[in-house]
Amino acid sequence: MNTQKKVAFYTLGCKLNFSETSTIARDFTKEGFERVDFKEYADIYVINTCSVTDNADKKFKTIVKQAQKVNPDAFVAAIGCYAQLKPTELADVNGVDLVLGATEKFKLTSYLNDLSKNEQGEVHACEIEDANFYVGSYSIGDRTRAFLKVQDGCDYKCTYCTIPLARGISRSATLENILQSAKEISVKGIKEIVLTGVNIGDYGKGEFGNKKHEHTFFKLVEALDNVAGIHRVRISSIEPNLLKDETIDFVANSDNFVPHFHIPLQSGSDTLLKLMKRRYLTETYINRVAKIKEVMPHACIGVDVIVGFPGETDEEFLTTYTLLSELDISYLHVFTYSERENTEAVKMGGVVPLAVRKKRSKMLRGLSVKKRRAFYESQLNSTRTVLFEDENKEGYIQGFTENYVKVKTPWNPELANTLHTVKLTKIDEDGLVRFEFITE
Repeated sequence: MNTQKKVAFYTLGCKLNFSETSTIARDFTKEGFERVDFKEYADIYVINTCSVTDNADKKFKTIVKQAQKVNPDAFVAAIGCYAQLKPTELADVNGVDLVLGATEKFKLTSYLNDLSKNEQGEVHACEIEDANFYVGSYSIGDRTRAFLKVQDGCDYKCTYCTIPLARGISRSATLENILQSAKEISVKGIKEIVLTGVNIGDYGKGEFGNKKHEHTFFKLVEALDNVAGIHRVRISSIEPNLLKDETIDFVANSDNFVPHFHIPLQSGSDTLLKLMKRRYLTETYINRVAKIKEVMPHACIGVDVIVGFPGETDEEFLTTYTLLSELDISYLHVFTYSERENTEAVKMGGVVPLAVRKKRSKMLRGLSVKKRRAFYESQLNSTRTVLFEDENKEGYIQGFTENYVKVKTPWNPELANTLHTVKLTKIDEDGLVRFEFITE
């Protein structure tokens, strides 16, 4: 391929998508393409889509238009979850030339010929039952943290979720390949690895192409803790029923795994959890939070919650709000329920009006601000380690402590991608924490 060709990527959605975008981008580099920013002129624009919410669907058309403004003749390819769920719908979007499904996206470069525009978007998407093999991914060069994919797909049947339809059955990377990827990341000088997947607590299922667990998530954690050159490992979202005491205790005593957990709750009502077909009730969730705080009082705990699920009455919502108010958690990710085709929830009664959903979402986002502020205040005067980012934000450089407190200090490029011991001193007007360097 012509070495002068340029490619740009836009990623919607989760950390898993970012890890896969980065891996696909490296394939383009091997083919002689130059990777540029999405706002720059490129010969091909690749959009990695998400379909968790209605907003992610709608944003796709806007992104295609952005690419066309920069280069009307550019070849536009759509990949990712939305591309698997609605391939013909994406192919019909003006300007889209190629749509690849769940397995085909990893062979994107082989689908490219002369990059001429197509009158109609070309679709290559397998049946989701055929997405039964594992393709490893990790991100490098996009930011100071690397997202390491350890698992894909999901065997859970949550009634609101399309991810199993978009990504297929639960399957895992081999432990050997994950450790090799972690070593490759460490030699690049990246200080932090974030473990990612659809349902990472289910790690080990399908590791060698079968349905049984060859290793557990705990065994993965133990093995990664021994990889030389890794300074931090962060566990991304993990189901409460799959977060075991042995993992929590191990993290509490590890020098590498950080005291930060993101645990989806979705609802504080057991009635709604059953309607959602979640695999736990609130008692399990409360016990997980209590266990973490018992062994790691300084741990940061993030929570996913859905508002406006069918059947969520004012009383059910108040139950959720009260539980979250009382729990010793640090912040919320609030999702406003949106109807998704081919899910059980879309056929349920008790539909919550959109205006009510928005009001409840606003209330929980306000609670999240209070929770984060209270958590930050609890960390003042403590000594922590900060990993600094590499971006100048209005004259400041920002970073995160091991327990996910976001800090800032006047811009100094020499701090980028470095670790420093600091004392947290005060919370600024923008909600970020100031600090003092501690001489080591």
